Amino acid sequence: MSQPSPVSAPPRVPEAVHRRRWAVLGVLMLSLLIVVLDNSILNVAVKTIAAPAPTGIGATQSELEWSINSYTLVFAGLLFTSGLLGDRLGRKRVLLFGITVFGIGSALAAFSGSPGELVAYRAVMGLGAAFVMPATLAVLMNVFERDEQPKAIGIWAGSVGLAIAIGPITGGILLEHFWWGSIFLVNVPVVLLALALMIWLVPDSRDPKPGRIDIPGVLLSVLGLVLLVYGIIRGGELASFTDVTVLAPVIGGLAVLVLFVLHERRSDHPAIDMAYFRKPAFAAAVAAIALVFFALMGVTFFSAFYLQSVRGYSALESGLLILPLAVAQMVFAPRARLVVDRFGAKAVCTAGMLLVAAGLAAFALFDASTPVWALEVVFFLQGAGMAHIMPPVTVAVMQALPREKAGSGSAVNNTFRQVGGAMGVAVLGSVLSSTYRGEIEQHLGGVPAALRDTAGESIEATLAVAEKLGPAGRNLVAPAYEAFLDAMHVTAIASAVIALVGAAVVAAFLPGRTPRDPAAADGTEPVSGPATTDGAGTASGPVPADGAGTAPGAATADGAGTAPGAVPDGGDRRASVPAPGAEAGESARR
Repeated sequence: MSQPSPVSAPPRVPEAVHRRRWAVLGVLMLSLLIVVLDNSILNVAVKTIAAPAPTGIGATQSELEWSINSYTLVFAGLLFTSGLLGDRLGRKRVLLFGITVFGIGSALAAFSGSPGELVAYRAVMGLGAAFVMPATLAVLMNVFERDEQPKAIGIWAGSVGLAIAIGPITGGILLEHFWWGSIFLVNVPVVLLALALMIWLVPDSRDPKPGRIDIPGVLLSVLGLVLLVYGIIRGGELASFTDVTVLAPVIGGLAVLVLFVLHERRSDHPAIDMAYFRKPAFAAAVAAIALVFFALMGVTFFSAFYLQSVRGYSALESGLLILPLAVAQMVFAPRARLVVDRFGAKAVCTAGMLLVAAGLAAFALFDASTPVWALEVVFFLQGAGMAHIMPPVTVAVMQALPREKAGSGSAVNNTFRQVGGAMGVAVLGSVLSSTYRGEIEQHLGGVPAALRDTAGESIEATLAVAEKLGPAGRNLVAPAYEAFLDAMHVTAIASAVIALVGAAVVAAFLPGRTPRDPAAADGTEPVSGPATTDGAGTASGPVPADGAGTAPGAATADGAGTAPGAVPDGGDRRASVPAPGAEAGESARR
């Protein structure tokens, strides 16, 4: 008896949207790029902002950290809420709101008159970014069919590498020719371009059956995340996690988040279904995201001081030295799905984590005369490792949730990334700070008592005091370099250990290589029932959740190198059967 031929599923993405999916991805990448670009520019500008006016605004080490942390606090606190609102109110609307607020915050930050104003306006930028980042990934999941999602996510992740590449270089050029505020003002024209392209190209989509907004769940998530992240940041600022001003918000935040989980498990309309966290692959993926950013963010913070203060490179030169990290991400991230197809997510992500750990541990060998080629190799290894971690784990998170919950899935992905990054800056920053102070204090005996405490804050503070003391301060310069290098070595080892923990997590819980589904190889999905389209061009009929067991990085028919904004060779490979209820005009186009 002959077997019936496989039946292709009706396409879940409307034809008009499917045809411009690569152009839409280009717009999403531009939106993501400007958000990441801003933070990568800031990393090379911290030394300039710390300088006295008119070169900078005389920000202290603590104020510099809060210019980063105020952004992180608002960003992390609202990520989950913004993803939820995108699913309900429309992802395009949320994306437009976020990029507009981000642009306004950038313009205000550019003309900050004091460190306090800069901290406040960076918080505004964090508010806007919280609505941008989850929406970009949620829109992506709704304009690409499932078989193309791993490829699209790889390209999307590659835009992060592009931002890392051009951010420091752009920052260095701007700081050499303009005032420090230009690093924020440069965002404004890009934001205006992104707004115009979004209005023109990006389709709106939302959950067709959102249910009631879980207001108690939303409030609990915001309060819990804000308290937790604030406590972590405060601990980094004090270089101590036993102070009551640290323990109170951390314990309070954890308690509120426990209440959030209990509420979500009992709610008949939860903001996020907690059952997803019982899936080992999903839980391991979000844990890997948190751990890798925990390890990397602390190192990112001190690498600018190593390159500029210890090695003497300019902001532009520092940006160029970090370029291999970004190039590796741009090259490997869009192709990571091909490696996952062959070896499985477990092997690829574990290898990526080990590469990152090796790159971090290498900082423990750096000194004031390490050859430039060694720096370049280490940065390239770190970028290659990241490129083989982020796309597979992002695919694992996003494909575990149904398409209509893409905003919530993206928010979970980004929330764990931000909390992990905040912990990295705080915990590893406190390791760096306390180790540096312990090393330099023995050399501060000849410093006037009024300046002694300030001189021990950071290498920049020590060098500033040495310059103020004139010839009497020359004896502080060499000890400051040695103390910073010792502190950097300790912090690098701690970072590498965190990355090794991440490698153990993904090796234990991520799925291995999954046999290819013949239907997926043909570019089809299992028949899951009819899909209908509403006036906005989004799926509005009942659509079952995508299976969580599909291998991240499922094979696609087209090549990995397709440029955003172009239709891959071979044209539209989707089924030619129109979805029941589709408009006649759309059927005719097929």
